[in-house]
Amino acid sequence: MFSKHVTKDISAYCHGELSPEAARQFAEHIIACAKCRGEFEEIKQGIKFAEQLPQLEAPESLWKGIEARLGEERRVDVSRRAWRPRLVAVAVALVVVAGLGLWRLWEKTSQNHLSNQFAQQWWQVQRLDGAPRIGSQQIGTTGRLGIGEWLETDGSSRAQIAVSSIGTVDIDENTRVRLLETAPTEHRLELERGKMSAMIWAPPRLFFVDTPSAVAADLGCAYTLEVDDHGAGRLRVTSGWVALQLKERESIVPAGAACETRPGVGPGTPYFEDASKSFQSALKEIDLQQNSAAGKQALNALLNEARWRDTLTLWHLLARVPHDDRALVYDKLAGFVAPPPDVTREGVLQLNNFMLARWKSVLEAHWNPIGIGDKKGLLKKSLVPLKKPYVPER
Repeated sequence: MFSKHVTKDISAYCHGELSPEAARQFAEHIIACAKCRGEFEEIKQGIKFAEQLPQLEAPESLWKGIEARLGEERRVDVSRRAWRPRLVAVAVALVVVAGLGLWRLWEKTSQNHLSNQFAQQWWQVQRLDGAPRIGSQQIGTTGRLGIGEWLETDGSSRAQIAVSSIGTVDIDENTRVRLLETAPTEHRLELERGKMSAMIWAPPRLFFVDTPSAVAADLGCAYTLEVDDHGAGRLRVTSGWVALQLKERESIVPAGAACETRPGVGPGTPYFEDASKSFQSALKEIDLQQNSAAGKQALNALLNEARWRDTLTLWHLLARVPHDDRALVYDKLAGFVAPPPDVTREGVLQLNNFMLARWKSVLEAHWNPIGIGDKKGLLKKSLVPLKKPYVPER
């Protein structure tokens, strides 16, 4: 399907060596191409492991041994019979020395290259309006947001952050964000309060935003994320997909959909914003009171209002409503989109992970995402459940 793969550019992309346009094209290809995405994930994992390795120097005894051997060869009066083998020995020693010298040079160059990459532990910030601050300092036209530093805007200021080479984040008024991490394998912001709008052209799960009630994991998209003064949040996706997660709870939010989050609870159930008002009201009631009589009444109202596109909400509700109500959700869902042959009613009601994932892969075609790679229906193939989602420390 793909005439030109991008595996040769993976290392350059991971180390920020591609131009912004080349990085964008690389990310679009990775999102859509399973082969290249698999190799990218392997290399990214290898980089993570390498970052944990201690840096050790070659033992001094190795150099002393080589130097002693060379000195011995110089002192010996070489006879004609010994001339050839001793010359070979010296040549071998010289090759070893040259090899070790080149290795040391390569190691030093690589370390300098990596240190230069990781020494740039900051993101460029551009002032859009007013007087945004980094820490206690107002920025001029541009500024640098370092790891651990806060960027804050007041009621009349806005700013834009360049997220390495993978995208941009617009910071609205009265917003406070902090840079937590920037590395080839992970870029992470913290949104304490306010509103931000992200446009990311990176492979899935490379850009994260921590909030007081959930973590937003980018899957190649554009979205807005808001957090109020109480830590509750709201995500709206305009292109692609975003995963909202907290501990074992995860919501997959495609373009055109939204999802609320609450402190201590995590992400709510996602829904399409063109759903009826009564549908949205019932869903909010379910998320707040799943085990109450009011919750049962709200579920019946939601099922009556559900459309085929609302299978997004119904699929998430399977694992979130009480066991006794799960069959109602299943029947409504199956009425819109029949489960695959290897998915059984009993398995879904028991929340069999394989069967839930298989059915979701069929349902996603009805969720109609709009974004990078989505015209071919390829982006959704990258949605792989996160085994151990990051949980922000509070």
